[in-house]
Amino acid sequence: MAATPIVDIDKVSFGYDARRQVLSDVSLRIAPGSVVGIMGQSGCGKTTLLRIIAGWLRAGTGSTRVLGQELSGLDGPGIFRLRRKMGMLFQFGALFTDMTVFDNVAFQMREHTDLPPEMVDDLVLMKLEAVGLRGAAQLMPSELSGGMARRVALARAIALDPQLMLYDEPFTGLDPISLGVIARLIRTLNDSLGQTSIVVSHDVEECFAIVDYVYFVSAGRIVAEGKPEDMRRSGEAFVKQFVRGETDGPIPFHVPAPAYEADLAALDHG
Repeated sequence: MAATPIVDIDKVSFGYDARRQVLSDVSLRIAPGSVVGIMGQSGCGKTTLLRIIAGWLRAGTGSTRVLGQELSGLDGPGIFRLRRKMGMLFQFGALFTDMTVFDNVAFQMREHTDLPPEMVDDLVLMKLEAVGLRGAAQLMPSELSGGMARRVALARAIALDPQLMLYDEPFTGLDPISLGVIARLIRTLNDSLGQTSIVVSHDVEECFAIVDYVYFVSAGRIVAEGKPEDMRRSGEAFVKQFVRGETDGPIPFHVPAPAYEADLAALDHG
């Protein structure tokens, strides 16, 4: 018997207003213990989908089940209780700038648990050791490199041993060495802590190296899905263009607009 999905999204649509539909009829299922990529070009709806999974946004239609609970049936306190089982790595870390590395990682434990201070201290050092930054515990965020800050944010995200980890563009802005470190940490922590992870990214090589399965999103729809090795061999036009970084294909460079000449003619230069 197949395990119950950690995330089960069925025919979800979402729009910020009547004219701006962001997601249309999206369905996906994420198995326990897996690392799953959600990929696509900027502005295609990846981060919006992540926010729906986290309960920050409510789907307009369809069903969203996360960790066995239907999100549409949860009130505010219910959403907050569910989020305690999740960890989130934001795109640029989002560390508290006036706290040390140690206090950043300790924050959730102090706010959301009744653990004694001595145990919190031990757990913080354990999380920092997991990301290789125990020696940076007393530094301030301003003293960290971009890659180090992202690792501190990761230590903070796993502070409460979440069942589900959400990564929003974790590779953006990193040098090749830091990027490789973060990628390996995502996979290693997922497997060693028994988590399930969702990685939102547009970085093909880094994402393909660590995920078990990938969904491709374009214009708010799932247009392809499969294992990374299958996606590399895919003959589907969107997947080929995205994976190979080709300029010609169904993914447009320009945002839809009226004819260039019409826009120029409409300008009033006095």
